[in-house]
Amino acid sequence: MGLRHEDLAAAEGELTITPRANDNRARAKSATPRTVPVSPEVVRLYADYLHEEYGDLDSDYVFINLWGQPFGRPWGYPAVYDLVQRLRRDTGVDFDPHWYRHTYATRLLRKKTPIEVVSTLLGHSSITTTLDIYGHLSVEDARRALEAAGFLTGQEVRW
Repeated sequence: MGLRHEDLAAAEGELTITPRANDNRARAKSATPRTVPVSPEVVRLYADYLHEEYGDLDSDYVFINLWGQPFGRPWGYPAVYDLVQRLRRDTGVDFDPHWYRHTYATRLLRKKTPIEVVSTLLGHSSITTTLDIYGHLSVEDARRALEAAGFLTGQEVRW
């Protein structure tokens, strides 16, 4: 909600998460800035959003009130949770926006992204936070990792 247009470097495919005071009281999860890679698809979706929805509005913020009052002002927490409530009602899916951080971390870990990289992307100062709180790995995840390493199959590497 505190994301600004200047935070996205489209040509470089990078987004900088910058802790700062925002008019809507939105805050970053960590106290230090960090830059994360974004896909060309995200850059394209951002461009589409600017062209199709945002139009000629003049605001530093990416997420603004486009249909409700105060028009053109950055989204606040109540607007986000109102949207979430409507999506829950319309889809029947119970979720919280913060769960996307957990889902992202778990997906990265399941795709064998090193824990240090996942921790850095999330802005954690410790990999313990990433693993203990965000890494919702299951016994099946452990089984796949052990099998891929040759354990449980009788093919493990011997030292």
